[in-house]
Amino acid sequence: MKIGIDMGLDGGGKLATLDLEELLATRLLVQGNSGSGKSHLLRRLLEQSAPWVQQCVVDPEGDFVTLAEKSGHLVVEATRSEAELTRIAARVRQHRVSVVLNLEGLDVDQQMRAAAAFLGGMFDAERDHWYPVLVVVDEAQLFAPAAAGEVADDARKVSLGAMTNLMCRGRKRGLAGVIATQRLAKLAKNVAAEASNFLMGRTFLDIDMARAADLLGMDRRQAEMFRDLARGHFVALGPALSRRPLPIRIGEVETAARSTSPRLMPLPETAPEDAADLIFAPGPEEARIVPRRHTPPPPTPTADILAQLAASRTQPQGQADVPQPAIDPAERRRLLDAVMNEILEDPDAAFRSDAVLYQDFLVRCRIRRVPGDPLALPAFRRSLAVARAGVDGEPADGTAWQSALELSASLPDDLQGVFLLVARAAVDAAPCPSDAVLARAYGTHSARRARRLLAFFEERGLVVLRTDMRGWRIAAFPDLACETAPGNPDAADLESTLRHAAE
Repeated sequence: MKIGIDMGLDGGGKLATLDLEELLATRLLVQGNSGSGKSHLLRRLLEQSAPWVQQCVVDPEGDFVTLAEKSGHLVVEATRSEAELTRIAARVRQHRVSVVLNLEGLDVDQQMRAAAAFLGGMFDAERDHWYPVLVVVDEAQLFAPAAAGEVADDARKVSLGAMTNLMCRGRKRGLAGVIATQRLAKLAKNVAAEASNFLMGRTFLDIDMARAADLLGMDRRQAEMFRDLARGHFVALGPALSRRPLPIRIGEVETAARSTSPRLMPLPETAPEDAADLIFAPGPEEARIVPRRHTPPPPTPTADILAQLAASRTQPQGQADVPQPAIDPAERRRLLDAVMNEILEDPDAAFRSDAVLYQDFLVRCRIRRVPGDPLALPAFRRSLAVARAGVDGEPADGTAWQSALELSASLPDDLQGVFLLVARAAVDAAPCPSDAVLARAYGTHSARRARRLLAFFEERGLVVLRTDMRGWRIAAFPDLACETAPGNPDAADLESTLRHAAE
């Protein structure tokens, strides 16, 4: 079904329509200086398309909250935490509710973080909730700046990443980006380049006119026309608008922004002596206001915050302490090992970060009701490295294995699993693992990187590598007084390594 959105009139006085289905697939970029009518254009687009598609408006100035009165948009105040905004965004996609994210009152850093959290929640929604959404971002140069400014670097990175995901990868998730900016030169090029539809309004700077003309396929001489465009007049181009540059005058809107352009008003007729009394004498309401002057409290140390959170989980006062059943260490160890094995059975687990696996581990521990406090992240990484080495309990030579565990503690966390995998083969006198097995243990597909890991172990004096007459690899551990059997470094997996060794 083709839906034509009435945007106004073209240069010949005919109706100018925008193909909504094509817009959802090709995205839109709106450019124009302050006062050129960008917000008016966005409001016209939102009002006309509201009955047909879900909408999300990222509103840095609070101008679009008036859409709630006519079109039923839900206003989401961005004063919430980033985690809460992410969860709200996921529910917005699930229940298909049109919203306005109101960023008014926040400083630029906070606006960037809040917008990134909300857009990230919409982008990461479950596949079953990938319904089409028109995502309108006003003043997009704030959230996708072309260069680092005075904002914090981490805020700029997360905001730019969220905008890049919206414009580059959002289409497959049903997100259609509509971004508006005052200056193309201030907008990140990789964000602007993903739009296939353009509405260019009045601009004066040569660099902005040149970029606008370049996007519309116009020559440099024609770029001068952008200086002469009146308020509300734009030049349109794109598969959803027109195959050739088309002048458009945006039609009227039914709602109004809370902030309007300044208008001239006559000054009040006040005598100079009365003006002095009005300015220097406090009014009756001001007399009741006592200015607060206090220094902000020092920041609370992280350790104290964690202690407070731990204390808040204790039993409420007035309730009798319920004796907790004794924890069987062997049963707890068995349950933890079972959870760890479940995680490693996933073929993609080797290529996920430890932080993601740790969250999965905590959820599975709660499902299995593992008694006792959950493992901390360092302890989890250590257990994960041992589990990736394929050790169930203690190897036959417990002393050598204990020495291997002590040696691995001197390595970075991400290398311990690879080291223990080779050490276990040496303790068991098994064939040396192939490059493919080592690469998978490290979470990569690169065999060259696996060989570099072995070279790093050898540089540290932990391993001595040599080859036999067939060119198969042997890893000797001087501190463990053991070595692996010869193993084919080019074998595809562990089973083929063992099969080749038996042959």
